[in-house]
Amino acid sequence: MISVKNLTKRFGRFTAVDNLSFEVAPAEAVALWGPNGAGKTTVIRSLLGLHAAQGEIRINGFEVKRQGKQARAAIGYVPQELAFYRDLTTADTLRFYAKLRSAAAARVDIVLAEVGLADQARKPVEALSGGMKQRLALAIALLADPPLLILDEPTSNLDAQAREDFLQLLLAQREQGKTVLFTSHRLEEVELLAGRVLVLANGRLSQSCNAPTDLAARLGLTLNLKLIVPENSRAEAVRVLRSRGFSVNPNGIGVRVTVSPAAKLAPVQTLLAEQIQIDNFELENST
Repeated sequence: MISVKNLTKRFGRFTAVDNLSFEVAPAEAVALWGPNGAGKTTVIRSLLGLHAAQGEIRINGFEVKRQGKQARAAIGYVPQELAFYRDLTTADTLRFYAKLRSAAAARVDIVLAEVGLADQARKPVEALSGGMKQRLALAIALLADPPLLILDEPTSNLDAQAREDFLQLLLAQREQGKTVLFTSHRLEEVELLAGRVLVLANGRLSQSCNAPTDLAARLGLTLNLKLIVPENSRAEAVRVLRSRGFSVNPNGIGVRVTVSPAAKLAPVQTLLAEQIQIDNFELENST
């Protein structure tokens, strides 16, 4: 579905992508992983034909430089930053994009139902929540029923519930046979959605991980677990966790513990075993 050979993109003297090659098979879900500046978004923009770059990119058999229209016809794209006409309704927004993409008018109601926005069809876009706007972006990407979905940090601006709902929509698309290429900085998303991870560093392919659940161990990733503990128990919580070998520091209304993704429940279990109350917890981004 995607074939990239010797892709290189420079901005002046800065090389954003350096001789990158990879392939994504039909119906495969692949994540691009790497720190800010690794080249992930530049790769995506090159796939979309938004950047002129050296090398060869083929989408669904079509060469992006020479057959850009045919290549883009195979892609449904969900950007990180969304921009809509705020005074249009949800349905009118989809009708507008359906005309731009020569999609059948009947697809509007189909994709509204598919992303769970049928009951929001007459609502102005400006009245939609962030999660609903992200669903609308996915609906637009699905209008022409493309075989390939490309998403750039699709859940970065969503709260926990909206993120979970959106990931379930993406899983459904994958199960229906869509090819999915996405960027994410959330390890749990990569483990849930991807079948393979391409790790980028300084614009190059650092490694390819065929078992996303092994990614954290291979890269030495850690998570910050913030445990909300009553003030009168906070010092004891720190003492107990440190005595068990955890890296822990007081933080505001709780304690922050650095853990491996595979052992993120261990601090919770340790405190509960000592009958130390935990009022809530937050799992922060991996590092």
